[in-house]
Amino acid sequence: MTVIDSITSRITSLNKNTSIAPLVIFRIIFGALMLFGISRFLYKGWVQQLYIDPQYHFGYYGFEWVKPLEGELMYLPFILMIIASVFIIAGFLYRYSAFAFFICFTYVELLDKSNYLNHYYFVSLMSFLMTLVPANRYFSIDTKLWPQIKRTVTLQWHTGILKFQLAVVYIFAGIAKINSDWLLDAQPLRTWLQAHHNIPIVGGLFQEEWMAYVFSWFGCGYDLLIVFFLLSNKYRKYAYAFVVIFHLLTWYLFPIGVFPWVMIFSTLIFFSIEFHERILNDLLKMFKRPSFRFDSTVSIRKRKVTVYFVSIYVAIQLLVPIRFMLYPRDLFWNEEGFRFSWRVMLMHKEGHATFYLVDSETGRESEINNSKFLTRTQEDQMATQPDMILQYAKILEEYYNGRTLHYGGHIFEIKNPEIHAEIYVSLNGRRSQLFVDKKRDLTLLPYNLEHRNWIEPLKE
Repeated sequence: MTVIDSITSRITSLNKNTSIAPLVIFRIIFGALMLFGISRFLYKGWVQQLYIDPQYHFGYYGFEWVKPLEGELMYLPFILMIIASVFIIAGFLYRYSAFAFFICFTYVELLDKSNYLNHYYFVSLMSFLMTLVPANRYFSIDTKLWPQIKRTVTLQWHTGILKFQLAVVYIFAGIAKINSDWLLDAQPLRTWLQAHHNIPIVGGLFQEEWMAYVFSWFGCGYDLLIVFFLLSNKYRKYAYAFVVIFHLLTWYLFPIGVFPWVMIFSTLIFFSIEFHERILNDLLKMFKRPSFRFDSTVSIRKRKVTVYFVSIYVAIQLLVPIRFMLYPRDLFWNEEGFRFSWRVMLMHKEGHATFYLVDSETGRESEINNSKFLTRTQEDQMATQPDMILQYAKILEEYYNGRTLHYGGHIFEIKNPEIHAEIYVSLNGRRSQLFVDKKRDLTLLPYNLEHRNWIEPLKE
C-alpha cells in the first residue's frame, strides 16, 4: 500500500460511525467557554476601547471593506454572540446559533489586525467547524422540538476534525519554536520572565538565565509532543496533567487572556468515548433523563463530499502556516507570513515610529503626531508591522491631501502629500535598529502580499 493509499484509507474511515457523546460534551464546553470569553470582553470595556474609540481601523488584506458598526451599535455582534453561546450550550437552534456565532466572531476579528491574537483565529476556525458537525442530536432542546433528529451515533470525522485542529495549533507552535532566538538565546522568555521577580518564593528564580532556557526548551518539547501523548491511551491522563499545569502557568505569568482555559478544556476531546459517556450520563442524571446508550446499529447517511471537504480543509491548515517559506529574509523581522501560522509567544518587538508630512511642491516638512490618529495599541502594533505602516501612510495621505495647513503665518494647501517615516525597532532583546528609512515616500510603495524589500535588513 502506498502512502497516498494509506492516507486515503484513513480519511475514508472518518465516515464510520462512533458515539456522539464526545461531540455533545464538546458542544457544551465550547459554548460555555465562548459565553465566558465574550462576557469578559464586554466587562473589561474592550468593545469601547478597541472598536468604538479608534478613528481608523487596520483591515486585513482583501477584507478592508469590513467596517465597524456606528457607535453603540458595535455592541450588537457581542450581544448576539452571548445569545448564540447560550443556545449552543443548550443545543437550541444549534446550526443557526453556531453559524451566527461564527459570522459575528469572524466579523469582529476582521475589523482590525492590531487586535490579532492566535486564539482569536483558533476560535474562528473552531466555530466554523462547529457549524458543520451535528452536535445537537443528543441532549439538546432541538431533539425535544424535532425528535426525529435524535441520534446516539455520529461520524468519526465530526470529532476527528476537531482533534486535528487542536493538533495543528500545538504541533505548528512547536515547530515554530525551533529557531535560534527561542532555543539558543531563550528569547523572548528571558526578557519576559524578568518582570516576575516579585513573585513570592520563586520570583528570584525568574531572574536566572538558566530558568529561561528551561522554559524555552520545555515549551518547545511540550508543543511538539503533547498531541501524540494525548492520543495514547496509556499516557493520556499524564499528558493531560501536563496540559493543565502548562496552561495554568502561562495564564499566571503572561497576559494571554482566556486562551489557556480554551486549550485546557478543548483538549478533553482527546479523551476516550467512555470518558465522555460518563460525563454525559452524569449530566443526564442531573436532569433526571435516561442514561445514554450507544446504538451502533443506527445508520447515518454518508456523503462522498465529506472526503473532499476534509482533504481540502486539512490541506489549507497545513499550507497556510508554512507560506512564510515563500518570502526571503527574517520572518520575525519582516512578519511576512507571520499571522495565522500559530507562532505563539515567539516575539518581543518594540518600535518607535516618527512620521513626516512633506509637501511635494514646496518641500516643507512637518512631524506628525501619531496619537492624533491612532490609539496607543494601534500605534504600538503599527510601528513594527510593515503592512500596517503602509496602511497608516495611506490614512495620512488621504487626510492631508487637499487640506490647508499653517506654516510661519502663511496658509498652504497640501496637494499630493508625501509621507515619510523613520522607524527603529528592537527584536527579542537586540538593540534598536533602523527598520524604515526616512528617505522613502511610503505613498509610492505598493500594498500587496509581495516581499517588502523596503524594510531595512536585520543586523544580528
